[in-house]
Amino acid sequence: MIELLFLYGLAFIWLIFAVISDIKCREIPDWLNFSLIIFALGFRLFYSLFYSENFSFFLQGIIGFLIFLVLANLFYYIKMFAGGDMKLMISLGAVLPIFPIFAQNLKIFFLFILLYLFVGAIYGLFLSFTISIINFEKFRNGFSSLFNINKRFILFCTFFAVIFLFLSFYIENLFFIGIILFFFPYFYLFLKSVDDFCMVRRVSTKKITVGDWLYKDVKIGKKVIRATWDGLSEEDIKLLQKKSEVFLRYGIQFAPVFLISFILLWISLETSWFSLFFRMIGF
Repeated sequence: MIELLFLYGLAFIWLIFAVISDIKCREIPDWLNFSLIIFALGFRLFYSLFYSENFSFFLQGIIGFLIFLVLANLFYYIKMFAGGDMKLMISLGAVLPIFPIFAQNLKIFFLFILLYLFVGAIYGLFLSFTISIINFEKFRNGFSSLFNINKRFILFCTFFAVIFLFLSFYIENLFFIGIILFFFPYFYLFLKSVDDFCMVRRVSTKKITVGDWLYKDVKIGKKVIRATWDGLSEEDIKLLQKKSEVFLRYGIQFAPVFLISFILLWISLETSWFSLFFRMIGF
């Protein structure tokens, strides 16, 4: 299928540039995301006009774009995505659907999201563990501090974990719930220690850029600049110039997760894995 090769090859090249930009500059430029949408939908329209009997190929791209627009905004507002990740996902919505039947394209969307969550979990844990090792002193102090603050929460989870483990001798399937309850607080403290103590840096206000995340609210005169998920605006940066330094929170770059998930999806479509997976889950 020439259309699959062109669209997916195009997205692959764009994702390579997105990964390089995200790692190097900690941002994915808007022009990269928007141009992928334009090229993908433009190709779909051209193909539908001259090589197809109807406009299904183009319409499926529009539908994919709209579905991923909703999903990406949802992930953004639950703070799963940053702004660049959100726009990158929206642009992929115009690329992914390659079947003329909507139900088949829904399977592509479902598998891609599933791959993203799976790869993202492994990638995030691996990088978090690596960051905790590199910044071990900060991590140890942070974990110890959070452990003391959250002792009641840990005891609460441990208490119910013991109850579930005891009941598992009489009721099936409670053993795993007990194990999850026992390890959950430590897993939570691990991630929070990395986020709050290893990913926060003191930065000169001359080096901050639009979209950077403040670690906490900063008061300048009577005005308070809030530490929001949307990041700093140009107006915020101008006000912050009155200070020499501020604390910024840095996140893990997730553009590589999009690339890995996309490659795995492409491989599954080019092989029998795609149909095999959905047969296994009963679809």
